[in-house]
Amino acid sequence: NVMCSPLPINRPCYHQVQALADRLSDYFLPQSNAYFEIWLKDMQTGEQECTLTMEPEHEPIYGAVYLPRKFKTAIAFSFDNGVDVLTNDLALVAIVENDSVVGYNVMVGGGMGMTPAKKTTFAALALPLCFATPEEVVGISRAVIEVQRDFGNREDRKHARLKYLIRDWGIEKFREHVAQYWGRPLTPTRDVPISDAHDALGWIDQEDGRWCYGLNIENGRIVDRPGLQLKSALRELVSRLKPSIRLTAQQSVMFCDLTPEQKPVVEEILVRYGIKRSEDYLPTRRWSMACVAWPTCGLSITESERALPGIMDQFEVQLQALGLADQPIHVRMTGCPNGCARPYNAEIGL
Repeated sequence: NVMCSPLPINRPCYHQVQALADRLSDYFLPQSNAYFEIWLKDMQTGEQECTLTMEPEHEPIYGAVYLPRKFKTAIAFSFDNGVDVLTNDLALVAIVENDSVVGYNVMVGGGMGMTPAKKTTFAALALPLCFATPEEVVGISRAVIEVQRDFGNREDRKHARLKYLIRDWGIEKFREHVAQYWGRPLTPTRDVPISDAHDALGWIDQEDGRWCYGLNIENGRIVDRPGLQLKSALRELVSRLKPSIRLTAQQSVMFCDLTPEQKPVVEEILVRYGIKRSEDYLPTRRWSMACVAWPTCGLSITESERALPGIMDQFEVQLQALGLADQPIHVRMTGCPNGCARPYNAEIGL
């Protein structure tokens, strides 16, 4: 699972990060026949419906055992961390000079899940591993994954993520193993802190003559309700304007590659269906997020998605009274401790 900034900005650094995300996704895609074996066969006879000839499997990275648990990768900019990069197993922070990526600070061991009844589990942010040039980053990423493959905990599912291997070893021992697998010494990370985040909402100039509109979709739920025909609005917008679409790490949708002439059409469609524009939300609402929780998720123990809007209504009244309505306070809520809405690194986590 590889994520990067959803912003469709026509600048070299954005193109380079998107290209790396695509490259990592393709490079680490398992070489498996499983899709064909499971889905492309007749359910009555068991015979393959697909005419493609399947080669014998040879998985050069994962072998026969794959990884102990899920493994998440994200790429951010030092000036835009809209993907919560440090909550991932492998976190790459692009360092930009003269609008071009000169390398990446490689961070490892982030993850949100925890089990309160098991006191040895915890949420964690990724720790600094090394600096990688654009030519080195795929090789170092592979070494990180191979170390997790060979030494990650396969006995206890609740201790199988990379963060627990790093906790058990310490970051220095982990760094030594990655260097050994990669075959050369690692370069220390550069002192370039993460400074900001972009919520990718509202009108955004793509810098190529076209525009993108990021629509705030509260807690990611697309539905038609009395007075709010969000599903119908999106259907008309997509069918009429044929935009390209990107999804954000905040559960919202971006409609990209719009011409200047299409901008008023977008506004008209939103107004006609009763959809509130992203610009009309207070910043804290734009940065709020919840997991689905009851009744959708089988792991949930309480409400989240259906409860947060009402909580935010009350919260915004207090922000207005305190003169803080313009502050982008991050509020995130989950219905269980697994932390799918990333509450552990929010400013207010519920």
